[in-house]
Amino acid sequence: MKICIVIDDYLPESIKVAAKMMHDLAVEFRSRNHQVTVITPGIGFREAHTSQIVDGVNVLKFSSGEIKNVSKIKRLINELLLSRRAWLSLEKFFSENKHDCIIYYSPSIFWSGLIFKLKRLWGVPSYLILRDLFPQWVIDSGIIGKNSPLAFFFRYFEKLNYKAADRIGIQSPENLKWFASNRPSFKNAHVLFNWASIRQVKKSTGKYRKQLGIEDKIVYFYGGNIGQAQDMMNLIRLAKRMKIHAEVHFVLVGAGDEVDLVRKAIQVENLHNVSLLDPVSQAEYEEMLAEFDVGLFTLNPLHKTHNFPGKILGYMAQEKPILGSINKGNDLEGIVHDANAGLISLSGDDDKFYENARSLLDRRYRMELGKKGRELLDSTFSTGSAADKILNSLNGATALI
Repeated sequence: MKICIVIDDYLPESIKVAAKMMHDLAVEFRSRNHQVTVITPGIGFREAHTSQIVDGVNVLKFSSGEIKNVSKIKRLINELLLSRRAWLSLEKFFSENKHDCIIYYSPSIFWSGLIFKLKRLWGVPSYLILRDLFPQWVIDSGIIGKNSPLAFFFRYFEKLNYKAADRIGIQSPENLKWFASNRPSFKNAHVLFNWASIRQVKKSTGKYRKQLGIEDKIVYFYGGNIGQAQDMMNLIRLAKRMKIHAEVHFVLVGAGDEVDLVRKAIQVENLHNVSLLDPVSQAEYEEMLAEFDVGLFTLNPLHKTHNFPGKILGYMAQEKPILGSINKGNDLEGIVHDANAGLISLSGDDDKFYENARSLLDRRYRMELGKKGRELLDSTFSTGSAADKILNSLNGATALI
């Protein structure tokens, strides 16, 4: 079978968890003797498109403007143009290379124009891997008003994105309940958990500890987006309280619209126990994770939907205990606690977050939770199980055009 994957970010250049997840999925399809083509933007290309093979996957990149770590206006304009630019750059390829199904990833919410065209051209079904329920989370966070023109604009494209899908995979049971309640016209959704490839645990080299001068520290590590959806001040408050534990150090790695806010807070609070680093490649990220001791995540307490951060799977893969802070009602807490894979508290409950962080000073306890996390990954969040669910849901599906 020939599978076309559409996503706004991909390897080898990308440092995003979503790009790694989708590449793992593409490689899994290849291992089952399917042909896979990935359609993704290439930033600042002079030529209309480029082609390269990455681990047996054909990656076609069309010329696009910047859509990551840029101003909101610039990002919006370039995301709006994604479908148009992809079609104009690759129309000849699409016409000459029929595929048997389309799998597309959201965010972005602006792929519907391209997906509708490909479905009409090829007469095939499509599967939407829906992760962020945008624009709901920016409304919940107060970034835009519920009844603002911008909210109506985003909701219009959100609905088009759903209409383009014959099947929709949503990342958790609670999000599926929310979707069914708030988007009742779409009856084609089911749960599709995030996934990660099952691989050997990397051995620590000590390289980054030495570079940062923290060889003897217990390191709490955060890697990923540093933005409003995460409420990064949550981690700053935790680091401030943990200053009394001289053996603890925090390493934050990533990019996003709150990097400057975090950097300023580190300076103002005189947090010598925090290192804020620029984004790194996927390979470097995994090396860092292998060295450090605790995997951190935080979610904005204003969220009403229930995000499942992909970075958690990396923590599980490397047998790192999870220390997290979530919005109320998020079913991630039950999943992690039931497996004894980490410690999670409600965002805003700084005392509990601190107590959980302090309990992970015990090395034996960290190792116990880390091993349980790996078992949870193997049993529930494997790439193979995700591939099975997607292909089974598309088997026999008729394209709704």
